Amino acid sequence: MDMHIAPAGVADFHQVLSHHPRYWGERDLRSLHLLALVQEFGSTCLVARAEDGIRGYVFGFVTPDGTGYVHLIATRQDSRGIGLGRRLYTAFAEAAARQGAQRLKAITSVKNTGSIAFHRSLGFDAKIVDDYDGPGVAMAVFHRALPLAVTGRP
Repeated sequence: MDMHIAPAGVADFHQVLSHHPRYWGERDLRSLHLLALVQEFGSTCLVARAEDGIRGYVFGFVTPDGTGYVHLIATRQDSRGIGLGRRLYTAFAEAAARQGAQRLKAITSVKNTGSIAFHRSLGFDAKIVDDYDGPGVAMAVFHRALPLAVTGRP
């Protein structure tokens, strides 16, 4: 199946939200999807499009200190295991580097073992940080330097 990765638009954002369970299953993460990210950081909010719609997406931005921060990354349930997450991360890293990013950062719940394994497979260092998201809310925090050169499937 032919897929291409391109900057996300407002219509893409709404399409992703309307098909939220196809990306996130039973977890309701719609509140983390911020249209302002697409509006303000369009070059680092990307979608992977195929004939049958958006197969995956990454929403992120570059901080003033040169960090490419990945806020959300997801692939549709029928598009997992084909390396699409890696392709999206690579495209994000390239877009972030064009804006001066020198490193990447992401966070996830300490219970999200799939995300932790995925980020480690991309060469991220993972650290559990207590109270990261408020008192008693530890998060897994990932860091790695650019460039991001990944090959193969997860």
